[in-house]
Amino acid sequence: MTTVIPGLDPVRGDVLELHVDTMITHVSRRPREAGESLPFLAPGFIDLQVNGFAGIDVNGPDVSAERIAEMSVALAGIGVTTWVPTIVTAPEESICHALRCIAEARAASPVLAHAIPFAHVEGPFLSAEDGPRGVHDLEQIRPLDADEVTRWQAAGPVGILTVSPHTVDAPGQIARIVSGGVQVAIGHTHASTPRITAAVDAGASLSTHLGNGIFPHLARHPNPIWTQLAEDRLTCGLIADGHHLPAETLEVMVRAKGPDRAFLVSDATELAGREPGLYRTAVGGEVELTVDGRLSFVGTEMLAGAASEVAAGLRFVLRSTSLSLPDALALVTTTPGRVLGRDTTLRAGAVADLVTLTADGTIQQVWQHGVPIERP
Repeated sequence: MTTVIPGLDPVRGDVLELHVDTMITHVSRRPREAGESLPFLAPGFIDLQVNGFAGIDVNGPDVSAERIAEMSVALAGIGVTTWVPTIVTAPEESICHALRCIAEARAASPVLAHAIPFAHVEGPFLSAEDGPRGVHDLEQIRPLDADEVTRWQAAGPVGILTVSPHTVDAPGQIARIVSGGVQVAIGHTHASTPRITAAVDAGASLSTHLGNGIFPHLARHPNPIWTQLAEDRLTCGLIADGHHLPAETLEVMVRAKGPDRAFLVSDATELAGREPGLYRTAVGGEVELTVDGRLSFVGTEMLAGAASEVAAGLRFVLRSTSLSLPDALALVTTTPGRVLGRDTTLRAGAVADLVTLTADGTIQQVWQHGVPIERP
């Protein structure tokens, strides 16, 4: 059954009319009529870093294929039709268990396989220094090891790996990992400028939540933030929850990179959407969620992931920076889509993952594979 979905093109301002079943079968345009009120039409949002959501933790002891599928449904309800489950520093068997659950969930249906392209493993090859390590388990931080990554790949689909390239052997290890089909991101690092450059030369292509996972006090220059901002071969993820990066820092970073080399991530945990209070989590232990949505390790100023989602990040960008709606949308559609190797253009033949939204980023309706999704 074909449905026609109309909406405004955020770039051109005319009216798009998409004919969809599970795919977009036809696209037509027409001028906007005087007084015509329609929402904007955009591809479904993409989040490349989701640790948990709706009370479900990718890294929790009770993770399963069924729980991963539940997370996917919940995320679609807020407009995130494609997401990357993120596994953090843990024993090898725990990482492999989570990867097996993700692989099983993807095998359950074509919709899930498209919604979950692969996993992002953040750690365990990170800086052991206080500050850059964040709340990653110090006891499980270990040297960069391409052989371990190969063993993970036998368990499930690893697409992105975050590492700290601070060691002499990092470039060789990174080159091996990249040759195995995994994109390497730099993050949670105290690496020097030469070490970061060597990592990029070896094939590292991403920066994980740039500006976070780093010492709270840095040399004016050089430092790892400047190096990664200046490196055009790196596309950077940014957390736009209002806590990880102040609005002016976020704006400057996007200006430096441009919307084509920056994307928003939620870094969401299972506490996203929960009431303020003290919680015990599988990652970070005792954490506090404040009324304003800040999630931190109890007794410290260190952030323990995020309690927001990428759609809220889009709204923060639109109200707190000078970015236009088309450029802001690129941060949650086009650019992360490119990281996945996907063309997110609204064109005939594309999967019908869609959202309609207002000028301030408020989502009105979501479709996943052409099916309307119930909003929370």
